[in-house]
Amino acid sequence: MPANESPAAADAADSAPAAHSSAAPRATTHPIRLALRLIAAFVFVFGLVYWAGKGAHTGWSMNRVPVTQVDEITEIEFTTYEERFVPGIEWLGGAMALGVLSFGLSFFFRPKENPEV
Repeated sequence: MPANESPAAADAADSAPAAHSSAAPRATTHPIRLALRLIAAFVFVFGLVYWAGKGAHTGWSMNRVPVTQVDEITEIEFTTYEERFVPGIEWLGGAMALGVLSFGLSFFFRPKENPEV
């Protein structure tokens, strides 16, 4: 018994069961499973941020966006089109579907069982 250890602590340490003998074997995460889940999270977040940042259009994607202008002389409103891409709801749905697919594929890679030591 070391000099700085009390007798009660030494008795408790002797009576404690070994950690590896009574515990179930721990499973480690499969690297492909972790990679697929990280990819799923990235695609999910990136798709949402991209869609929201480009306009969060809830219809179909547009390559030309209508812009209402007013004629200075007659004050009549007219519509012109600006050439710009605005992703629609199908982009958001596609990103969410890829994220869910990647997350779902991660369940096919089971964790490895560590052999008991």
